[in-house]
Amino acid sequence: MSSDMAREEVLGRVRRALRDAERTPLSAVHRDYRMTRPLADLVGSFCDAVADYRATVDRVAADAVAPAIAATARAAGARRLLIPDGAPQAWSDELGEAFELIDPAADTAALEQVDAVITTAAVGIASTGTIVLDHGPGQGRRTTTLVPDLHICVIGESQVCDDVPAALSRLDPVRPTTFISGPSATSDIELNRVEGVHGPRTLHVLVHPDT
Repeated sequence: MSSDMAREEVLGRVRRALRDAERTPLSAVHRDYRMTRPLADLVGSFCDAVADYRATVDRVAADAVAPAIAATARAAGARRLLIPDGAPQAWSDELGEAFELIDPAADTAALEQVDAVITTAAVGIASTGTIVLDHGPGQGRRTTTLVPDLHICVIGESQVCDDVPAALSRLDPVRPTTFISGPSATSDIELNRVEGVHGPRTLHVLVHPDT
């Protein structure tokens, strides 16, 4: 019997066994423990939790986002920036005069030359200080947020929710998602922390009120 035939035989037995198995209905998960907090409290908790991960977080006015991005990139010594498709045009207009903007479709080799990536986000989680990307408009493909040394992430206050279940309820389950809690970091057996091994060494989050 070939390996393909053997595989189909095994899978066939599994399917037949499952067909005759009794279905157990799933019970709803009750979340009576959850509290409703004002948005201002959620945003404050989110900023505090992000900072606890050794990320930098700034709260900026809605019309000051592009200048804040420029100031952050300049302070980091970044010269080559990548802005994914779908990001606000004002970012490119502001940054294109002082920085070299790299094509969002750049291959991995070209990404190695990018100093910073600037993205939007899908959700922010207050209780964990986590940013979630679903790689929609302004967020780019996953590779673009892993290779550059600096990730500048811009998130609106209304995108911040309380906890992980609340965040999942806002996300499309069929879209790819990336959960980011601080800059990339790992520790060796002696607990020596090393940053930037598996992703950006520096994470800078800009939180703005919604217009």
